[in-house]
Amino acid sequence: MSKALKGIAIAVFVFVILAVVGITATVGWRPFIGSKKRALTDRKFEATPERLKRGAYLAEHVAGCTYCHTQQEEGPNGPEVVQAKKGSGQVFSIPGLPGTLVAPNITPDRETGIGNFTDDQLARAIREGISRDGQTLFPMMPYTHYRRMSDEDLASVVVYIRMLPPLRNPLPRTDIHFPVKYLIRGVPQPVTETVQADLSTPVSRGEYLVNLSVCSECHTPRKRGRPDAKMKFAGGQVFDPSGKMVSPNITPDATGIGNYTEDMFVKAMRTGYVGKRQLSTVMPWQFYSGQTDEDLKAMYAYLRTVPPVSHRVDNTKAPTACKKCGEKHGAGDAN
Repeated sequence: MSKALKGIAIAVFVFVILAVVGITATVGWRPFIGSKKRALTDRKFEATPERLKRGAYLAEHVAGCTYCHTQQEEGPNGPEVVQAKKGSGQVFSIPGLPGTLVAPNITPDRETGIGNFTDDQLARAIREGISRDGQTLFPMMPYTHYRRMSDEDLASVVVYIRMLPPLRNPLPRTDIHFPVKYLIRGVPQPVTETVQADLSTPVSRGEYLVNLSVCSECHTPRKRGRPDAKMKFAGGQVFDPSGKMVSPNITPDATGIGNYTEDMFVKAMRTGYVGKRQLSTVMPWQFYSGQTDEDLKAMYAYLRTVPPVSHRVDNTKAPTACKKCGEKHGAGDAN
């Protein structure tokens, strides 16, 4: 081999090694080889009255299944679901989404819904982020949170959505743009062991409910597209271009809910009012309002235990730049 060819071979070898190390240390190999997924089983969830009741409670008032999978229209205080179209899906039009994102029809219509899905196909989609045809679901569907949903609660949700009135509603498929459609392949994780919920204390019960309610997704600002771990529950996520609708701080700091009593918290979740101020329905308090007092009090108990973060957000004030979260929102200049 000539010196020139030997030099080229060494350069190619070094490049390949650096590429392998770089990919392994950054995005990993899932974008190239596909998501982790387990084989489907033939399990079937028995439809009992207890599961139907529990599933309705979870889907309607905790996990928000019918909230996201129902078309919404603008109401006097923000978006409101169209009850006549419950569960029939919607196309999201959110600025910044990398493509077209669709919450599919989850009613048991056989042509456009889940009527032909098996129970395990539904279970795998809900907790593991893998669609019926084996594709990766965009993680706006919060399967990373639902991964902790207990086996019994999962069965209850599946039983309930199968009992929804079937509605025919043809929708386009989700179409995520390159390179995001490949990068999200690293998110799904198979659930292969028994999952149980610890409801033994108010705090553990509250942690379970706060996770299923996906509170941290909205109440945590993002950095480079990912939730900022240091600002978890501290608010600052912007929901409209004007910066006038931003999630508040719900940590136990004085700038969050540190001054809330249990009664104040329950009333806010139940009625959508903080004192005389009405919350926007971007915060879907109408859904959470259906939770029991025991569960709302448990959520409050858990949120009192999360690390307090000083971060003032006040949607009654004009948006200003905030060094703390990097966004513009009311009282941003006070941080």
